Amino acid sequence: MPPTIADFYAGRSVFVTGGTGFMGKVLLEKLLRSCPKIATIYMLVRPKKGDDPKSRVEKLLASKLFDLVREKQPDVAEKVKLIAGDLMEPDLGISAEDHTRLADNVSIVFHSAATVRFDETLRVAMRMNVVAVKKMLQLCYKLPKLEALVHVSTAYAYCDRHYIAESVYDPPVLPDKLLESMEWMDDDLVDVMTPKLIHPRPNTYTFTKALAEHVILGAAENLPCCIVRPSIVGAIWRGTHQGLGGQL
Repeated sequence: MPPTIADFYAGRSVFVTGGTGFMGKVLLEKLLRSCPKIATIYMLVRPKKGDDPKSRVEKLLASKLFDLVREKQPDVAEKVKLIAGDLMEPDLGISAEDHTRLADNVSIVFHSAATVRFDETLRVAMRMNVVAVKKMLQLCYKLPKLEALVHVSTAYAYCDRHYIAESVYDPPVLPDKLLESMEWMDDDLVDVMTPKLIHPRPNTYTFTKALAEHVILGAAENLPCCIVRPSIVGAIWRGTHQGLGGQL
């Protein structure tokens, strides 16, 4: 029989960004529940609203979404390892020690972290959705065991097109050129120019997600990359937690 998904992940370690967001939580739960022999899941987590990264992960694993996982694997928390960091920081804010841990162990990376706000300023959206992807690629180049980098995009990255194939289209502007131009612009100028820059896309989210796909494509010759484009994300349709959604 061909190997199953659970067989593939057995003994492997993965690195997940965006693990405290809705999709990231569901991914984390699915990996722990359906791939019980997975070795370790490293999670990039930043402090938020007074909670340090450690307490955020503890609250996450104690939430209702993980009831079945805890029931079947009481020691499940031992498989989830915290990597303190921040997309906005140099090198993703990851310490040298944690860089070594990732390089020694990780073979699969899920990059789900992003700003999904439709009204985000272009400068912040570029930093979180484009520059952070470039930082993630630099990290992946240093992972000798890497077998797959899964980048979570959106089905609406090319919402200005009538038909969207499973292809990466030419970007509306070269990401590096835009980043270089924004270095000498103040925030007011960037905000004034944003509507013209992103047109005909409706917001900075879809615009920067398209640029991020172009960045990933540029690395695909040297890294095992794939791009996943979820559509509108709603509550869990079926399964053990049918109906759960939003802030789990």
